[in-house]
Amino acid sequence: MTKKLLITGGCGVIGTILKQSINDQYEITCLDIRKKDDRCVVGDVAKLDEISPHFAGMDLVIHLAGDSRVEADWNSVYRNNILGTFNVFEAARMARIQKIIFASSNHVTGLYENDWPISAIVKGEYDGLKRDEVPKISHLSPPRADSFYGASKLFGEGLGQYYSANFGMSVICLRIGTVKAYEWPKPDEIRFFSTWMSHRDFVQLVEKCLEKTGVVFDVFYGVSDNTWRFWDISHARKLIGYEPTDNAEDHRKDVRLP
Repeated sequence: MTKKLLITGGCGVIGTILKQSINDQYEITCLDIRKKDDRCVVGDVAKLDEISPHFAGMDLVIHLAGDSRVEADWNSVYRNNILGTFNVFEAARMARIQKIIFASSNHVTGLYENDWPISAIVKGEYDGLKRDEVPKISHLSPPRADSFYGASKLFGEGLGQYYSANFGMSVICLRIGTVKAYEWPKPDEIRFFSTWMSHRDFVQLVEKCLEKTGVVFDVFYGVSDNTWRFWDISHARKLIGYEPTDNAEDHRKDVRLP
């Protein structure tokens, strides 16, 4: 049976990827600040009364909207990521929507990248490192946000846990790695080889989350099965059956690095 799916920020980079590739069992409506196609409705997530009518009759919500810049200032982060995320959860509650997938971020634990050996990996300095011995950051690792942006995503995770516990919603938070409109790294993107998530792996992860029943609240890292990844995906493998098919290392030869 076709389910009605609302994607906030659905006209952005990863929203566009989902619209183009997600399973056709979902009837998709995108909520965005500007109308870009026939499946898009207009609304500002910072204004609850403006967006709440678009939640009526929906079965599922994927919340992508917000300021995705790591360097975003506090005013923008507060308006778009903190107030906006509250409004999305509140609109979903009022519409009695049973599941929300929240686009969190790897920047919730971004400060770990200052610590060796992860600090070496993000620079592409692999000499002397044994990849099987590199400690993996998991959903159980203490949060260490690296920015106002990262802190806002941590707030969203906490808000999701609150709404799940108090209003019976299923809430899944995805700490998404590097998903770009283009697939492969550019010359200055050495970190990409650790954090990259291919389009098809991203779509697979989201579909697994949409399909999985019985999850009350959880957090999963979203990344492809990269040789030098430092995020743990075993939790997503075990609970929702996520099996990434791509590895950034397979494309290193296609990229001219400095």
